[in-house]
Amino acid sequence: MIINLETIDDPQLDAYARLTEAQLRSRLEPEKGIFIAESSKVIERALDGGMQPLSFLMDQKWIEPMRRLVERASAEQGVDLPVYVLPHDELKKLTGFELTRGALAAFRRPPLPAVEDVLAGARRVAVLEDITNFTNVGAIFRSAAALGVDAVLVTPTCCDPLYRRCVRVSMGTVFQVPWTRIGTTKEDWPGAGLELLHRLGFKAAALALSHDSVTLDDPRLKAEEKLVLVLGTEGDGLAPETIAQCDYTVLIPMQHGVDSLNVAAASAVAFWELRAR
Repeated sequence: MIINLETIDDPQLDAYARLTEAQLRSRLEPEKGIFIAESSKVIERALDGGMQPLSFLMDQKWIEPMRRLVERASAEQGVDLPVYVLPHDELKKLTGFELTRGALAAFRRPPLPAVEDVLAGARRVAVLEDITNFTNVGAIFRSAAALGVDAVLVTPTCCDPLYRRCVRVSMGTVFQVPWTRIGTTKEDWPGAGLELLHRLGFKAAALALSHDSVTLDDPRLKAEEKLVLVLGTEGDGLAPETIAQCDYTVLIPMQHGVDSLNVAAASAVAFWELRAR
């Protein structure tokens, strides 16, 4: 259903133009939560991942290129979904619109599954501890999808993987890799969280610089049937109590005096080296 609008100020576009990420999440009523996907590729991956679309927003010239996805989404939902169309100059008022390749879609936020369900059958898992950089989280998800990580867990104070920039940087892989939060309050991690992972049969490897760190190519790591890789935030890295409760502390050997990598780059190296054989 094409709906031509004249201005980005139209109240029908609040989800795209005015609601904050916190308002979109709708913490008090999570069943009403929304997230925004940008670009045809990301929208398609969201649909492939079973996400429920609510509406679309695009430039006039994108109506035909997006027709297949809009018709598919409408058919799957059993309703004629609204497609809001704005003049390009109005769409440019949206921050970052030029990066979206012309089309956006609003989706219903899915309920988070239980950790046990996400990890059923998993052998390699990433835990993101308190990472608050949206770009890094999106990049880690993209590496996880490409390099065979079975699931991603985010700690209670890690940023939201369905934040608009995370979704965009991940190129929609947040809809391909199973994920959930491990705990609901900051008190749930690391104690209860790592206890749960150990109970599910996983060994935990903290990526950190320490006097007792083993190198990433240590054969004991590759021999582990079920391994969790715990990644920390930029700057501070992992909390000391997290490192203390992990089974291994692991470092990536460096050259030329470099002591560490950006967490997204480090994750890609670790995912590849410790992939399940």
